[in-house]
Amino acid sequence: MGIETNFEVVSAVLSAEPISVDQAIRAVESDTAGAVVSFSGVVRNHDDGKAVDRLSYSAHPTAHQVMSDVVAQLVAEHSGEAAQPVRIWAAHRIGMLEIGDPALVCAVAAAHRGQAFAVCSELVDRVKEQVPIWKEQFFSDGTVEWVGAGE
Repeated sequence: MGIETNFEVVSAVLSAEPISVDQAIRAVESDTAGAVVSFSGVVRNHDDGKAVDRLSYSAHPTAHQVMSDVVAQLVAEHSGEAAQPVRIWAAHRIGMLEIGDPALVCAVAAAHRGQAFAVCSELVDRVKEQVPIWKEQFFSDGTVEWVGAGE
């Protein structure tokens, strides 16, 4: 017998295609949602005082399943907390990204803003902490750095 929950995972994926906040918001909006909270982590042009030209994200072969599991665990831990539906959308890019491209996008729709903010914040933190994705940064000076590898 499954857990009864008003949480719905609309999407929890890794994507080689562009992702956007607009896409996420459209996917989670509903007549029962009084709040839609979104997060977009974008590629910036600097890191630790060095100019960044672009990034490449690589994922472990299990990362797709881990992404799904991370969101499912969040839902399981919060089941029973919502009288109205809570809808979740999360995607992380893989592959080459340019400055300004969204790398991680999440959206949560809930009846009230407090729950939407809390769930979205926790979702972002868990994806960043648990999904095995590594970032290769290409700096303007020609150097390259891996972030997340070996952590």
